[in-house]
Amino acid sequence: MKVAVFSAKSYDREFLNAANAAQGYPHYLSYYDVRLQPKTVALAKGHGAVCGFVNDDLGAETLKRLAELGVRLVTLRCTGYNNVDLATAASLGIKVTRVSAYSPYSVAEHTVGLILMLNRKLHRAYNRVRDDNFSLEGLMGFDLHGCTVGVIGTGKIGNVVGRIMHGFGCRVYGYDPYPNETFSAIGTYTTLETLLADSDIVTLHCPLVPENEHLINATTIAQMKKGVMLINTSRGKLVDTKAVIEGIKSGQIGYLGIDVYEEEGSLFFQDLSDTIIQDDTFQLLQSFPNVVITAHQAFFTRNALTDIARTTIENLTCFEQGLPLANEVK
Repeated sequence: MKVAVFSAKSYDREFLNAANAAQGYPHYLSYYDVRLQPKTVALAKGHGAVCGFVNDDLGAETLKRLAELGVRLVTLRCTGYNNVDLATAASLGIKVTRVSAYSPYSVAEHTVGLILMLNRKLHRAYNRVRDDNFSLEGLMGFDLHGCTVGVIGTGKIGNVVGRIMHGFGCRVYGYDPYPNETFSAIGTYTTLETLLADSDIVTLHCPLVPENEHLINATTIAQMKKGVMLINTSRGKLVDTKAVIEGIKSGQIGYLGIDVYEEEGSLFFQDLSDTIIQDDTFQLLQSFPNVVITAHQAFFTRNALTDIARTTIENLTCFEQGLPLANEVK
């Protein structure tokens, strides 16, 4: 099968080519570093499938143009699918598959890295020492041992985060419409209101669906502890960025660590160091000393990329051979 791979970076080529080779080169992969959107759809001409990533635009207009080109499969090399208009895809007869699971340790460990960096101000300490400034003023942190950590979304990643924080000696709360026994072994399920009110650290690990867009907003921020640490390594639109900024200004939010941003589509996964970024909200976020931003890299480990590439190639093969699509999104 001929597959047009969009938003493709060097590491995508490396791991997808390796996975394709491991399965006997069943597919011809064409790589494009541009995002898939209506104005780039033409690149998919002559391909039976497209492979997209988190910030590709797979809305109604894009899907209709893909269907006109004969594309019958959209395979995502990510878990989230909030960027796909599933109703339109179904009406056009386009199947959608995703990577339903990959190394949960990648995102979980990055989450804990953000917690440690913010708490012990490692980013500021690193820059000070490089400038031969060895003062400890302003670098005081707190013991994680004894803190309460609220995990919103207790799937595979949330479970791992909970276990790690439990290992630090934290009290772990969980909130999830679909609780599971694995998390219950180390944490306590509670209401969202209780979790927000009692947690010293709140970390998000839920998928983005219409019902939870801006789950973190002015109202829920007001319910949190004064000086709370907020972490988001899930999806940017779970958080109302402007409300978070107001929370930082007031001191309600004492620390913010994010690996995702609700308007990241025009920023992340590219080098903009020689440009003037026009997103004033993002620039304001970067100006706060108690904010750490990483560019959607929490998934970025060799283990996770191997899993993602293998599953992506398997999804393509199953579709081409008419086999059941274990990772289909309906």
